[in-house]
Amino acid sequence: MTPTRRALATTLALTAALATAPTAQAADTPQHPWYFDTLRVEEMWQHTTGEGITVAVIDSGVDPTLPELQGQVLDGTDLTAAQEGAHIDVSGHGTHMASLIAGTGKDAGIQGLAPGVSILPVRTLVDSINFSGDERFSEGITYAIESGAQIINISQSGSVSEEELAEATSLAARHDVLIFAGTGNTGESDNRVAAPASFPGVIAVGAVDRGSERVPYSSSGPQVSLAAPGNDVPGHCDGLAGSACIVNEGGTSSATALASASAALIWSQHPDWTKNQVLRVMLNTAERPDDQRRDDYTGYGIVRPDRVIVDGDGDPGDPDSPPIFRDWEAGLVPPATPEPTLETTPDDSTEPAPGLEAEAAATSDDSSPLPWILGGTAAVLFVAVTGWLLLRRRAA
Repeated sequence: MTPTRRALATTLALTAALATAPTAQAADTPQHPWYFDTLRVEEMWQHTTGEGITVAVIDSGVDPTLPELQGQVLDGTDLTAAQEGAHIDVSGHGTHMASLIAGTGKDAGIQGLAPGVSILPVRTLVDSINFSGDERFSEGITYAIESGAQIINISQSGSVSEEELAEATSLAARHDVLIFAGTGNTGESDNRVAAPASFPGVIAVGAVDRGSERVPYSSSGPQVSLAAPGNDVPGHCDGLAGSACIVNEGGTSSATALASASAALIWSQHPDWTKNQVLRVMLNTAERPDDQRRDDYTGYGIVRPDRVIVDGDGDPGDPDSPPIFRDWEAGLVPPATPEPTLETTPDDSTEPAPGLEAEAAATSDDSSPLPWILGGTAAVLFVAVTGWLLLRRRAA
């Protein structure tokens, strides 16, 4: 083979190899993180971007001057002793959460999952260290409800007044408001799901990586309901004054924000649904192994709002029947869940999804007194009608 032919053969071989080699994935950016492809975000945005939904971010405040948050943030309130205003954010934590939810990506900023959402900042802590001191979860939840938020995001945990928090979560249940809170990042230490995620009525969110695997730091337990991406998420690595970047470990805080954004997208597309219906389809369409209902690490699975919004999957079911926390809601005074009514036709939509709490146990036909009651009623009517006819004939 001549040198010319050998060079030509080598060139053709390299060309063929390049043609058949898999295309390398584009590097993650704060405007297009890895989970945008998994969740088919561009397709979801053809249906909804979260417009009409307000998400309250109970955190360290939200800075609305960032390019990606301009026009996205409402006035809010500052419940800390500092009283500097809800738009002051010393640590940047609350602003980060707000950006993951509703950032527009403007000027190379963070692109959020639901850029049509309005953010209601509720400042309950001054800095990132003070997570167990001046938190006022209960007051913040109450303020968010009274301000019209449909979804409350709490990407923090700490010591709380159980009685006051119970009252606040009960108020949310009665006012058709969803509360999402992070399970915490103690999975590699004492592994404790702290308040408010540990409370009934609060949807506890764990964190997973790009391989859909639970990350070691994510706190686990029976309280976990859902999971969302927590690693390799957008953030501001050098503070809010720095440029946006990709954070290796965003924690359950970031996962909670993405779960809240997912709920906002679904609720925006179906504004007539109740919180029960939004949560039910989130649980029913969550990504999980086929042979598994739920576990203590990812709950009922990883949020997949695209399955609801793009594919139309998920049965919303009974608007008044909570898919989880049913006993808790029924036990509230007054109960958040209405008393069940007798239906003549079974409603398939009330069937529990795999892994969710079962509906009230059905009684067998043999043990039910209803046939005997109906039979007795029919017999009494028969005797009455017969007697009336006999009297009428005699009178004639």
